[in-house]
Amino acid sequence: MAERKKKTTTRKLTAEKAPDSAKYEAMFLFPPPGTTDVDGMQKAAQGIIERHGGKIIFIKKWDERKLAYEIKKQKRGTYIVAFYEGPGASVGAIERDVNLSEDILRVLVTRADHLSQKEMEAVEPQPIQPREERAPWDRPDFNRPMRGGDRGGDRGPRREEAAPAEVGAGEDKE
Repeated sequence: MAERKKKTTTRKLTAEKAPDSAKYEAMFLFPPPGTTDVDGMQKAAQGIIERHGGKIIFIKKWDERKLAYEIKKQKRGTYIVAFYEGPGASVGAIERDVNLSEDILRVLVTRADHLSQKEMEAVEPQPIQPREERAPWDRPDFNRPMRGGDRGGDRGPRREEAAPAEVGAGEDKE
């Protein structure tokens, strides 16, 4: 009977350990600030994270940018970056909540165990680089008709050969 109590106490100790938690970076994409203010966006992101057992380390507005393609009929978006500590199960739950939410367009959650507090606070968006102008001879000229049919002129001209039916057509047989 003494052995049995010993086993149950060791089980209790292992059950009382804190759940495995890690640091995560969550990048939320909101519609442009015309619909909601930036503070409201940060509170929405913070609420979703805290609802699923996460503890906010640092949260801020990252940038507002033109999107590469439309997402839910939006051409621009505001990014909110949040660093938090929480259980691994929170990642899937946060993504599910964002997919069900109409106020948030997307979220991307990655592990951030390698970042220190100072590095988290120093996160800044990269400046948008202007596109390099191409030389006029490198640019396609859409006003000029294409040469060579649908292949764009990658083949030479066709050989002129007489068809087999035409070979004997010009000769007289006597």
